[in-house]
Order: sequence, then C-alpha cells, then structure tokens
Amino acid sequence: MKSYEKLLLENKGWASEKIEEDPEYFQRLAKLQKPEFLWIGCSDSRVPANEITNTQPGEIFVHRNIANLVITTDVNLLSVLDYAVNHLKVRHVIVCGHYGCGGVSAALTNNDYEHVLNMWLRNIKDVYHIYKNELDAITNREAKCDRLVELNVIEQVKHLARTSIIQRAWKNEQRPHLHGWVYGLKDGVIKPIFEMPAGTTLEDVYQFDL
Repeated sequence: MKSYEKLLLENKGWASEKIEEDPEYFQRLAKLQKPEFLWIGCSDSRVPANEITNTQPGEIFVHRNIANLVITTDVNLLSVLDYAVNHLKVRHVIVCGHYGCGGVSAALTNNDYEHVLNMWLRNIKDVYHIYKNELDAITNREAKCDRLVELNVIEQVKHLARTSIIQRAWKNEQRPHLHGWVYGLKDGVIKPIFEMPAGTTLEDVYQFDL
C-alpha cells in the first residue's frame, strides 16, 4: 500500500467511527460553520490546531503558513482574516507560534535559501532587527531562537491590529480580541504571552480614520 493510500483508508475508518458514535454528525457539520476563533499558526506538521486544543471540526477557523506570519500584503492571509472577522464573526484571533520553529531558526542564519524563502524569512529578520539588543545578549542559540519565536508572535499580533479589517470590527462591534500564544513541542503546553483586547489604542500612524 502506498503512503497516500493509507491516508484515504484512515479517513474512511475515521468517518465510519464518527457515524457510529453519532449518525447525524456530518449532516449537522455540513449545515453550519460558526467558529468563535480564528487561528493563525505555523505550517509545521507537529502543531495541528484542533489536536493541541482538543477542539472539534467547526470550532476553529484556521490559516497556517511558515512561522505564523501576518504580512499585510499577503492576500491569502487577508482574505482569511476578512472572512473570519466580517462573515464568521469570530470573537478571538489567535496567533500561535511554537518553540523549535524551523522558520525562525533559519531566519537567525545568513544562509541563502533562494528566492521565495529568502523573501518570506526577511519578515522574521525584521523582527530580529527590532529586538536586536535583547536577542544579541542571549548567548545560548536555542534560548535565543525561543525568544525570537515569542517576539515574532507579539509582532504578528500587532500587525493584525494595524489592519483596517480589525480596526473597523473594533469600532463597530468591539471584537475580536487578539491573542499571542506559543506552543511547546517538548511538553505540549500552550503559553499565552501577549494580548490586545478589542479597542486597544494604537500608535497614531497606524490608526485608520474610519
């Protein structure tokens, strides 16, 4: 059996188990999507949002990319954010990074990863530049990488708040609240590190006249 065929076989087994437990499970799921959360996470296969939060399909709307970046020129990210905030009416947006992130670790090097990855990792290097003094004072590389993971999450949450999508929802509906979390691969525990409640005051230059 080929590896991808095993995925299809496991899917059939999973679907059968769900129907056996609850015959109307998929019928209900197909009719309604009303998640309370938008999860912006890393594409790392070890950090599946539903699995690590013990939530069911339909509870979390998910966007993932390398190193959980919020790039305000990324139409993919913005379309997900717009849909989640303005159509699904999510109440919380969570940016979740993870310790041991390969993207963050790569950004700490001077390696040439060729065109697309270099461009993507530049965004993490910009975070490093902002906190250079703090990070350069950390001599242990793993500790430095872990701290950059945290700082990267903080900056991505700030990027969210600087979008007109979030600011308009804050003004009109007092939601969503923004959260920055970091997941530990070594212990499976999520660590909250940063929050921006709806309506948080931003620097003047980032505020839209709505």
